[in-house]
Amino acid sequence: MAQLYWQTIGTGDRDLVMLHGWGLNAGVWQNIIARLSPHFRLHLVDLPGYGRSEGFPAMGVEEMVANLLPFAPARAIWLGWSLGGLVASSLALQHPERVSGLVSVASSPCFTAQDEWPGIKPETLTQFQQQLSEDFQRTVERFLALQTLGTETARQDARQLKSVVLSLPAPEVSVLQGGLEILRTVDLREPMQALQVPLLRIYGALDGLVPRKIAPLLDARWPESKAVIIDKAAHAPFISHPEDFCEQLLDFGVKLPL
Repeated sequence: MAQLYWQTIGTGDRDLVMLHGWGLNAGVWQNIIARLSPHFRLHLVDLPGYGRSEGFPAMGVEEMVANLLPFAPARAIWLGWSLGGLVASSLALQHPERVSGLVSVASSPCFTAQDEWPGIKPETLTQFQQQLSEDFQRTVERFLALQTLGTETARQDARQLKSVVLSLPAPEVSVLQGGLEILRTVDLREPMQALQVPLLRIYGALDGLVPRKIAPLLDARWPESKAVIIDKAAHAPFISHPEDFCEQLLDFGVKLPL
């Protein structure tokens, strides 16, 4: 029977649930746990079908939310990186009473490029879906390399992400394809205008998957939210710039009511 992996550590008085991105697992947060654990109770989660949460079928965002909620604290800050940002945002929209604050990291309410909306070309995501069946490992490695492209520590950061992937059993191809389908089809731009909780959006200035051009567009759509662009960071700012990342997260988190 499928079992969700959910680990809680830290001595802080605020709960922080951390959701990883496509193809990865909660191991991505290892290099910032020591910085955050004195301030938060960290909830490190492998999304259904990823990492140690084996045995789950491919599922959409709302199904993921339904699987996470029974394990969650009564009220918490929810942080989502990339794909995890869509899951955390959906949960905040559906269950605002369970969310004291929302943090999206290198994430977009709509990952697919459209008219006057920057993002990933739809054909690129479709191509990744096709290639997964043909050469699983090479496709995942290529996606990881895209996430660190352009940073001063790109090779080192890509190696760190790859080690996180290889440290645990690989997700099923169907789960990975389902994740890409979420990135290709979900659009929360309009629903998020009704968000009822504080929102911090963190971007990498060099991110090729979630371009920084998105930040001012969402500033106009979501004027109550706050955007931070980390200079010289790409799609994984918590790996390339952990101090800057944690400083922004702590500044946001400690000001929220308990």
